[in-house]
Amino acid sequence: MTRTVTLHGYRYSVYTRMAHLALRAKKVVFDWVEVNPFLSEGTPPHPFGRVPVLDDDGFRLFETGAITRHIDRAFDGPALSPLAVQPAARMDQCIAVIDNYAYWPLIRQVFAHAVFRPLEGETADAQQIAKGLAAAGPVLNVLDQFAQEGHILDGKTLTLADCHLIPIIDYFTRAPQGQTAVASCPALERWWGRMQHTPLVQTTDPQLPGRP
Repeated sequence: MTRTVTLHGYRYSVYTRMAHLALRAKKVVFDWVEVNPFLSEGTPPHPFGRVPVLDDDGFRLFETGAITRHIDRAFDGPALSPLAVQPAARMDQCIAVIDNYAYWPLIRQVFAHAVFRPLEGETADAQQIAKGLAAAGPVLNVLDQFAQEGHILDGKTLTLADCHLIPIIDYFTRAPQGQTAVASCPALERWWGRMQHTPLVQTTDPQLPGRP
């Protein structure tokens, strides 16, 4: 009996890409339904109108952390969660840091204003970029400590922490200011240097408008 898996998401959404990365890493065959949550048409099957949403043969999930953990548990393929207690805890901590402290300054402030708005022909707000960079500093330092410690983000063993962080750092470093900020974090920069050219990262590239 064929198992049908569908990812409902917005191609430019970092959270959709997190789920996309997990599916690709587990080699899951799935359908993609493109939904722009910023438009009234094509509202995602999400009670709060957001993305992503995963439909696993009729079992529907929203919230990215729940989706990626389900993908890891429900499908064959390489494990994306460490078995050892401390690495598993650090992975969960890293995902929480991304959600609570990294997303807004790195994506909604720096990336949105330094990269995405200009690509869309909109005006960037230099003040928002400056605020984002200021808030990003402590977050990047924490992520750098995680990478230096070696439980996760080692650039060799893929975990859900990588799946959640890759879209954030990818977008952030597309801004020159983001590249400079990450360059000041040696372990984090080393991790990203190993990850950014991998087939997994390349095949999930959202192909931003106006980029080659």
